Amino acid sequence: MSVADTVMSRIPPRLREVAYKHRELLKFAIVGGTTFVIDTAIFFLLKTTILSPKPVTAKVLATLVATIVSYILNREWSFRERGGRERHHEAALFFVLNGIGLALNAAPLWVSRYVFDLQEPDVSRLVQEIADFASAQIVGTLVAMVFRFWAYRKWVFPDENGRSRRGSVQEDATVEELGHS
Repeated sequence: MSVADTVMSRIPPRLREVAYKHRELLKFAIVGGTTFVIDTAIFFLLKTTILSPKPVTAKVLATLVATIVSYILNREWSFRERGGRERHHEAALFFVLNGIGLALNAAPLWVSRYVFDLQEPDVSRLVQEIADFASAQIVGTLVAMVFRFWAYRKWVFPDENGRSRRGSVQEDATVEELGHS
Protein backbone atom coordinates (compact mmCIF):
# COMPACT_ATOMS: atom_id res chain seq x y z
CA MET A 1 0.00 0.00 0.00
CA SER A 2 1.45 3.40 -0.98
CA VAL A 3 1.78 6.35 1.39
CA ALA A 4 -1.07 8.12 -0.41
CA ASP A 5 -3.29 5.05 -0.07
CA THR A 6 -2.54 4.87 3.66
CA VAL A 7 -3.21 8.55 4.22
CA MET A 8 -6.42 8.52 2.15
CA SER A 9 -7.75 5.44 3.95
CA ARG A 10 -7.52 7.32 7.26
CA ILE A 11 -9.46 10.35 6.07
CA PRO A 12 -13.20 10.32 6.79
CA PRO A 13 -15.25 9.48 3.65
CA ARG A 14 -16.75 12.97 3.21
CA LEU A 15 -13.33 14.64 3.42
CA ARG A 16 -11.90 11.95 1.13
CA GLU A 17 -14.42 12.98 -1.55
CA VAL A 18 -13.30 16.60 -1.22
CA ALA A 19 -9.65 15.53 -1.42
CA TYR A 20 -10.32 13.58 -4.62
CA LYS A 21 -12.22 16.47 -6.15
CA HIS A 22 -9.41 18.93 -5.35
CA ARG A 23 -6.43 16.62 -5.74
CA GLU A 24 -4.72 18.95 -8.20
CA LEU A 25 -4.90 21.79 -5.67
CA LEU A 26 -3.66 19.47 -2.90
CA LYS A 27 -0.69 18.38 -5.01
CA PHE A 28 0.05 22.03 -5.83
CA ALA A 29 -0.05 22.79 -2.08
CA ILE A 30 2.37 19.94 -1.30
CA VAL A 31 4.76 21.19 -3.98
CA GLY A 32 4.32 24.69 -2.58
CA GLY A 33 5.09 23.49 0.94
CA THR A 34 8.23 21.76 -0.28
CA THR A 35 9.43 24.79 -2.21
CA PHE A 36 8.49 27.05 0.72
CA VAL A 37 10.94 25.12 2.90
CA ILE A 38 13.63 25.35 0.18
CA ASP A 39 12.98 29.06 -0.32
CA THR A 40 12.97 29.81 3.41
CA ALA A 41 16.18 27.88 4.08
CA ILE A 42 18.08 29.53 1.24
CA PHE A 43 16.67 32.99 2.05
CA PHE A 44 17.77 32.84 5.68
CA LEU A 45 21.13 31.29 4.82
CA LEU A 46 21.92 34.05 2.32
CA LYS A 47 20.37 36.83 4.43
CA THR A 48 22.39 35.91 7.49
CA THR A 49 25.69 35.35 5.67
CA ILE A 50 26.94 36.72 2.36
CA LEU A 51 23.90 38.85 1.51
CA SER A 52 23.11 40.33 4.94
CA PRO A 53 23.04 43.92 3.65
CA LYS A 54 20.86 42.89 0.68
CA PRO A 55 17.79 40.98 1.94
CA VAL A 56 15.74 41.56 -1.22
CA THR A 57 18.53 40.10 -3.36
CA ALA A 58 18.68 37.11 -1.00
CA LYS A 59 14.93 36.68 -1.37
CA VAL A 60 15.09 36.85 -5.17
CA LEU A 61 17.87 34.24 -5.36
CA ALA A 62 16.06 31.91 -2.94
CA THR A 63 12.86 32.23 -4.92
CA LEU A 64 14.66 31.48 -8.19
CA VAL A 65 16.03 28.20 -6.83
CA ALA A 66 12.62 27.26 -5.42
CA THR A 67 11.02 28.13 -8.78
CA ILE A 68 13.20 25.68 -10.67
CA VAL A 69 12.27 22.91 -8.23
CA SER A 70 8.63 24.00 -8.49
CA TYR A 71 8.60 23.71 -12.29
CA ILE A 72 9.90 20.17 -12.20
CA LEU A 73 7.52 19.00 -9.47
CA ASN A 74 4.46 20.77 -10.87
CA ARG A 75 5.07 19.55 -14.40
CA GLU A 76 5.74 15.97 -13.42
CA TRP A 77 3.24 15.61 -10.58
CA SER A 78 0.71 18.38 -9.82
CA PHE A 79 -0.33 19.14 -13.39
CA ARG A 80 0.91 16.03 -15.18
CA GLU A 81 -2.46 15.47 -16.86
CA ARG A 82 -2.66 19.03 -18.16
CA GLY A 83 -0.70 20.92 -20.72
CA GLY A 84 0.69 19.25 -23.76
CA ARG A 85 2.54 22.25 -25.10
CA GLU A 86 6.06 21.82 -26.33
CA ARG A 87 8.30 21.76 -23.28
CA HIS A 88 10.25 24.90 -24.20
CA HIS A 89 7.00 26.88 -24.66
CA GLU A 90 5.59 25.53 -21.40
CA ALA A 91 8.84 26.29 -19.53
CA ALA A 92 9.02 29.81 -21.00
CA LEU A 93 5.46 30.55 -19.87
CA PHE A 94 6.18 29.05 -16.45
CA PHE A 95 9.26 31.20 -15.88
CA VAL A 96 7.67 34.40 -17.25
CA LEU A 97 4.70 33.96 -14.92
CA ASN A 98 7.08 33.15 -12.09
CA GLY A 99 8.86 36.42 -12.81
CA ILE A 100 5.58 38.12 -11.99
CA GLY A 101 5.20 35.81 -8.98
CA LEU A 102 8.73 36.71 -7.88
CA ALA A 103 7.87 40.42 -7.95
CA LEU A 104 4.67 39.73 -6.00
CA ASN A 105 6.67 37.66 -3.50
CA ALA A 106 9.45 40.24 -2.98
CA ALA A 107 7.22 43.35 -2.94
CA PRO A 108 6.00 43.00 0.68
CA LEU A 109 9.61 42.61 1.89
CA TRP A 110 10.66 45.68 -0.09
CA VAL A 111 7.74 47.66 1.38
CA SER A 112 8.55 46.44 4.89
CA ARG A 113 12.22 47.36 4.64
CA TYR A 114 12.24 50.50 2.51
CA VAL A 115 8.81 52.10 2.91
CA PHE A 116 8.08 51.25 6.56
CA ASP A 117 11.82 51.29 7.49
CA LEU A 118 11.53 48.08 9.50
CA GLN A 119 15.30 47.59 9.62
CA GLU A 120 18.19 48.30 11.93
CA PRO A 121 18.92 50.91 13.30
CA ASP A 122 15.30 52.15 13.13
CA VAL A 123 14.02 48.99 14.86
CA SER A 124 15.61 46.22 16.90
CA ARG A 125 17.16 43.19 15.21
CA LEU A 126 14.29 41.02 16.50
CA VAL A 127 11.63 43.32 15.00
CA GLN A 128 13.54 43.39 11.71
CA GLU A 129 13.70 39.59 11.55
CA ILE A 130 10.02 39.18 12.41
CA ALA A 131 9.04 41.81 9.83
CA ASP A 132 11.24 40.14 7.19
CA PHE A 133 9.72 36.73 7.86
CA ALA A 134 6.13 37.98 7.94
CA SER A 135 6.45 40.11 4.82
CA ALA A 136 8.61 37.82 2.67
CA GLN A 137 7.70 34.34 3.80
CA ILE A 138 4.04 34.73 4.72
CA VAL A 139 2.43 37.68 2.93
CA GLY A 140 4.59 37.52 -0.21
CA THR A 141 4.34 33.75 -0.49
CA LEU A 142 0.55 33.71 -0.09
CA VAL A 143 -0.03 36.45 -2.67
CA ALA A 144 2.33 34.81 -5.16
CA MET A 145 0.84 31.34 -4.50
CA VAL A 146 -2.69 32.42 -5.39
CA PHE A 147 -1.44 34.12 -8.55
CA ARG A 148 0.68 31.12 -9.58
CA PHE A 149 -2.04 28.52 -9.11
CA TRP A 150 -4.43 30.56 -11.24
CA ALA A 151 -1.79 31.34 -13.89
CA TYR A 152 -0.45 27.77 -14.16
CA ARG A 153 -3.93 26.37 -14.73
CA LYS A 154 -4.87 29.14 -17.18
CA TRP A 155 -1.73 29.43 -19.31
CA VAL A 156 1.08 26.99 -18.48
CA PHE A 157 -0.83 23.74 -17.99
CA PRO A 158 -4.24 24.40 -19.60
CA ASP A 159 -6.74 21.58 -19.47
CA GLU A 160 -7.80 21.89 -23.11
CA ASN A 161 -4.37 20.69 -24.27
CA GLY A 162 -4.23 17.84 -21.78
CA ARG A 163 -1.52 15.23 -22.11
CA SER A 164 -2.71 11.74 -22.91
CA ARG A 165 -3.99 10.18 -19.74
CA ARG A 166 -3.13 6.71 -18.51
CA GLY A 167 -6.47 4.96 -18.96
CA SER A 168 -9.67 6.85 -18.41
CA VAL A 169 -10.08 9.45 -15.72
CA GLN A 170 -13.39 9.10 -13.94
CA GLU A 171 -15.22 11.57 -11.75
CA ASP A 172 -15.32 9.09 -8.87
CA ALA A 173 -11.55 8.69 -8.52
CA THR A 174 -10.13 5.89 -6.46
CA VAL A 175 -7.45 5.99 -3.79
CA GLU A 176 -5.15 4.40 -6.34
CA GLU A 177 -5.53 7.36 -8.72
CA LEU A 178 -4.69 9.96 -6.08
CA GLY A 179 -1.58 8.09 -5.05
CA HIS A 180 -0.30 7.65 -8.60
CA SER A 181 -1.54 10.67 -10.51
